[in-house]
Amino acid sequence: MHRTTIAPWSGIALLMAVAAVPWPAAARAQEPENPFTSRIDVRMGRQSYQAQCSTCHGINATGNPEVGGPDLSTGRFQRADGDAGLFRVIRDGIDGTAMIGLGADSTEQSVWQIVTFLRSLAPAAVDPGGSAAAGAALFAGKGDCARCHMVNGDGGRLGPDLSSVGDRRTPAELESDLVDPDARVLPRWWTITATGPGGETVEGLRMSEDTFTYRIMDADENLRAFSKYGDWSYERTQASTMPGYAATLTAQERTDLVAYLYSLRREP
Repeated sequence: MHRTTIAPWSGIALLMAVAAVPWPAAARAQEPENPFTSRIDVRMGRQSYQAQCSTCHGINATGNPEVGGPDLSTGRFQRADGDAGLFRVIRDGIDGTAMIGLGADSTEQSVWQIVTFLRSLAPAAVDPGGSAAAGAALFAGKGDCARCHMVNGDGGRLGPDLSSVGDRRTPAELESDLVDPDARVLPRWWTITATGPGGETVEGLRMSEDTFTYRIMDADENLRAFSKYGDWSYERTQASTMPGYAATLTAQERTDLVAYLYSLRREP
């Protein structure tokens, strides 16, 4: 947990006199879906990958230890949460690493096709056991998962979209997510508590942050922006907002819920 209190900076304060302002509703739009997922797109993506990515990640995407390029054939990516996140990493790179990205000269179609190719390398599905139907009922009912997670356009936005979570998480990883949600929390899902000079607090997901502002989505899915150079302080929390289910769900219920989550896969 990190707490930072920013002292006023008059030059910025004049430009940002209001510490907290509503953020445009359009920012709530869902992450874009990959529109290029056919078998032809897999082939085109393979060609683009081999031409532009294989030097660092290997001709078969299994990694290149000589240059430190990681294995991309597992279907799971530490720096990307979903297809949209993977698209951004491929196009924009990762600051402070050797991953420089393809840049704006690559078309969106070619980048999406590389995403499709990499997704096609994931190991074949396995039988997770349990009942997906029973798990779906738990997801909507006792587990209260739909309050925060969206599946195929239905549900909340306070957690990752799970529409294709079975493509990027194994049953064992899904079980771990349910039991110990703090074990793997991407920065996109950190939370921030902003505190004003009068004691007013606003808590929510850390949507973005730059030199001058940070942006929060609260529990009602309202987006707000705060100045770092005003009278507000902020506290960043890197733990997950998701509860652990080790005590609230039985082992069988967790198995059923994992079966449902693992069934959320894109059509082959």
